[in-house]
Amino acid sequence: MSEIIRKDVNEEWAHSGIIKAGDYCFLNYCAGNVGGTIEEQINGAFDEMEKRLKIFDLTLENVVQMDCLFRDIWNIPVMEKIIKERFNGKYPVRKSIQTEFAHVGGPDGLLFQVDGVAYCG
Repeated sequence: MSEIIRKDVNEEWAHSGIIKAGDYCFLNYCAGNVGGTIEEQINGAFDEMEKRLKIFDLTLENVVQMDCLFRDIWNIPVMEKIIKERFNGKYPVRKSIQTEFAHVGGPDGLLFQVDGVAYCG
């Protein structure tokens, strides 16, 4: 059995930003540009995802599954446009969920977050 490798560990939040377990890497709470426009936040979240994937020499093209969390679910078309620009046609399966974020900044803060699974075998 292969080992489990935890990286980008945040002791304050008690979580790991990326975990490699076997042939897969699991990413959570990818967010960025909080307080910016929805476009800025979606790009910021994918920037954060890319940063973590690089830890294991992976790219967005390795992502096979995403959970996309929105404050306003009607922003899905904005995300789809950005995915087309950034994933080079290697689109993951995904689901989109509307939620109220428990995050500093309240309704004017976090608008988008993405969690994902990447193939790294």
